[in-house]
Amino acid sequence: MVHVGRVGPEGSWACDRLAELGVDVTHVEQGDVPTGHANVHVDAAGENMIVLFPGANRAITAAQIGAALARAEAGDTFLLQNETNLTLEAAEMAKGRGLFVIYSAAPFEQGPAKAILPFVDLLVLNAVEADQLAMALGRRPEDLPVPNLLITRGADGATWHDHATGRVIAAKAIPVEPVDTTGAGDCLTGYLAALLDQGRSPADALRLGAGAAALKVTRHGTSEAIPDLSEVERFVAGTET
Repeated sequence: MVHVGRVGPEGSWACDRLAELGVDVTHVEQGDVPTGHANVHVDAAGENMIVLFPGANRAITAAQIGAALARAEAGDTFLLQNETNLTLEAAEMAKGRGLFVIYSAAPFEQGPAKAILPFVDLLVLNAVEADQLAMALGRRPEDLPVPNLLITRGADGATWHDHATGRVIAAKAIPVEPVDTTGAGDCLTGYLAALLDQGRSPADALRLGAGAAALKVTRHGTSEAIPDLSEVERFVAGTET
């Protein structure tokens, strides 16, 4: 796994932590702009409000992206979202090299989301975002113009639409008592991308991704609260017996 990003002069700890987890941080550059971060407020029901400081996330360069993609091969997975600059350019570059482009349209902005669609293989949206983008395009949410579409609905599960075959895959959410929902969508999307890249079927990847998100929300925190695959597999298997 290769991460493309940028941190500030105080951000070397983030690179160190990613490296400890096995992430290749060769293409994470350090500069003068402070590291991007989020101020997260969680209420008694586990719901959150997030205030973002983009910082160095908006200082990524095209040369940086190009150098990272030069190592990629056709069929590799490229995952991106809206917290960085050059998202459209990165998606176009990745698509041109034959990568499978997954775009999680969060934090949602209608304009950038519309522009990037021609370069996306799998679009990930929550139900509100899907409704907003569909309204802007004059379509139904399930008919958004991408080869594959995943709409997440929190406690109501998620639905994958394969527009090439017409197949619809529904994943039920696993009932849990949430304490912190921060990062649940990112957890699901990350699991989905990793498992698809490993050759798992969309149904299997979605099933385990939903399980990972369910486990994550029972814990406080974000990245450090994400469970590993063996734990998720045991958890999901236990809910199916």
